[in-house]
Amino acid sequence: MAGCCAPSHVQGPQSSGFGGGAGDGGFERVVPSESAAAKMVMIPGGQFAMGNADDRAIAGDGEGPVRDVDVRSFLIDRRCVTNAQFATFVRATGFVTDAERFGWSFVFAGLVAQTARDHVIDAQVEGAPWWRGVQAACWSAPEGPGSTVADRWRHPVVHVSWTDAHAFGQWAGKRLPTEAEWEKAARGGLDRARYPWGDDLTPDGRHHANIWQGSFPENNSAADGYVATAPVDAFHANGYGLYQVSGNVWEWCWDRWSTDWHVPETPATRTDPIGPASGDWRVVRGGSYMCHVSYCERYRVAARTRNTPDSTTGHMGFRLAADVPQ
Repeated sequence: MAGCCAPSHVQGPQSSGFGGGAGDGGFERVVPSESAAAKMVMIPGGQFAMGNADDRAIAGDGEGPVRDVDVRSFLIDRRCVTNAQFATFVRATGFVTDAERFGWSFVFAGLVAQTARDHVIDAQVEGAPWWRGVQAACWSAPEGPGSTVADRWRHPVVHVSWTDAHAFGQWAGKRLPTEAEWEKAARGGLDRARYPWGDDLTPDGRHHANIWQGSFPENNSAADGYVATAPVDAFHANGYGLYQVSGNVWEWCWDRWSTDWHVPETPATRTDPIGPASGDWRVVRGGSYMCHVSYCERYRVAARTRNTPDSTTGHMGFRLAADVPQ
């Protein structure tokens, strides 16, 4: 099922082995500058109920059991990193993303630019024929050659790998959030609610997230106002002031993927992965503009999936976290 939500470069041609965890060397605490910290939200530490075990939970994803988890207080960005912010990073550092190194990335078939039709390569994803490998698709050309982000500076940057996100974090003096931090922040202070705003997907008939509307993958009615990505603050913030933690783009987390949760009798105060790592897959959270109830419904707060750290798609981005200055 992971290929449906987050296809991996290892499933297509030209897999180069770039990335592979980026030599992260283990979790490191990062205290941001005073100016950076002032623009972030502080999430109070303490225990919260993480995960989900109801009939919406996806078998094999390790959403359950519901477990009490303690996290320290931490800082997190209100919004995902935008195209404008990533462009500043690239100009300042000359950074080349994994998609640019590979020479291609995954684009949803219905979004491939007309000028990029001749650049589609054989990169089929088993069980998810709506993906296309497109040459030269990258953060600055999200739908392939001929596309641009010039009119989407406040949209989330996409076609970024875990490795790319980690590098941006180091440059910005921040880091990727752990999975526990991400879920605590995404819940917005609500206890076991299905979505960041409650249990009703469209309360009072109003859309609260950018997800697929209509029949997937044939028709997106864009009833929520968007066919692909939306600006990072297009919908109301949750109780902690975070925007777009459901839908829009999947968000990379620090943790390696695990479905083997160990629930200690007395939860330790920690922000590192709870269960043992499984290979070098990394966790992504939050769902995207492609999520639909008919095949994944992973825009729920507890939903999760994974991808290899060098993989890039047109629906994966990130936001950053940091530790609270003393």
